[in-house]
Amino acid sequence: MTSQQLRQAMSNLNGERDVVFYFDGVDECLVPRAMLIPDEEDHLVKLTDGRHEYCIDAERVAWVRIG
Repeated sequence: MTSQQLRQAMSNLNGERDVVFYFDGVDECLVPRAMLIPDEEDHLVKLTDGRHEYCIDAERVAWVRIG
């Protein structure tokens, strides 16, 4: 998955749904009440739960559950 594809898939996150990422060879990562951070100069895919920021390596994502 590319960063752009992942960003598009998460474009509707507005802090009302949780996201669980499953990475190749790594445990799952839960981001509660996730919001997508707009694209910045570093072009990293970032989410926030209002308390933390999560940088997501799009190429290692096996699949994503948006609930």
